[in-house]
Amino acid sequence: MTRLLITRPLPEATLAAARALADDVVVRPVTDGMTEPEMIAALQDFDVILLTLGDFFSAAVFAQVPGPRCRLLANFGVGFNHIDVDAARAAGIAVTNTPGAVTDATADIAMMLILMSCRRAGQGERMVRANRWTGWHPTQLLGQHVTGKTVGIVGMGRIGQAVARRCHFGFGMRVVFFNRSSLADSGVPATQLDSLQAVAGAADVLVIALPGGANTRHMIGADVLAAMAPHAHLVNIARGEIVDEAALIEALQAGRIAGAGLDVFEHEPHVPSALIEMENVTLLPHTGTSVLEVRLAMGQVALDNIAAFLRGAPLPNAV
Repeated sequence: MTRLLITRPLPEATLAAARALADDVVVRPVTDGMTEPEMIAALQDFDVILLTLGDFFSAAVFAQVPGPRCRLLANFGVGFNHIDVDAARAAGIAVTNTPGAVTDATADIAMMLILMSCRRAGQGERMVRANRWTGWHPTQLLGQHVTGKTVGIVGMGRIGQAVARRCHFGFGMRVVFFNRSSLADSGVPATQLDSLQAVAGAADVLVIALPGGANTRHMIGADVLAAMAPHAHLVNIARGEIVDEAALIEALQAGRIAGAGLDVFEHEPHVPSALIEMENVTLLPHTGTSVLEVRLAMGQVALDNIAAFLRGAPLPNAV
């Protein structure tokens, strides 16, 4: 009998499709991340775990289950930095993710944050809601133009390229980017620069579109922030730990950059009070893929990976 654990409530259509795949499907009814005892028990009791962000399957967790029943961690999401993939493989457990399904929705959120941060939309919305708006006047909430400016993209994968297309073709922006490997064709007229600092220095808006994990933790630190122009804005749609949050707060408080638009945070769901209190920071609760069609597509990709595993076929999205 194949047992499948789904660690979060998912759309009903996805759950129905999951129940058609496995003999026994258990849906964890709460929305917070799994505890360590829950993860240990899941590795012992289930053949497949459909997990997501917040379920921290670390090396220490795998070490406590030397002979796991589980043979597949099917991640619901493209980012998998919450899974120690090397430790999973050493335990004989494959890991998959859901690339592609999230690209356009996440790129759309990037554009929203670019516009909200540059045009001070969050500040204006709060002003209206608080009944502090006294009427239009010529110097009210003067922000920064987006059309025709330069966007710097850090990480030119699927999502970075989708952001570049929107910026260039939608807003006539010049695109510069940093990528760890050489990229011959990004799908738009774009210039690859040889350092993060060079991209940061050239950008009116710096967009982070890197995968998370140990290799990118604090990649955007004080040195990169110092290279940015005082009028520039930082937008992070990737993973919170890529940005040194303390360094970002210091740069914002000192006026070394003009603002930030953040959909992710270093210690989610905790958001530092310093960020909350700053009017020039736009904050979203990790909504990059919060579209029903996208969540259904993510679920289908995760289930496709599970179906292939159960058939003994190659995994479509192994990581």
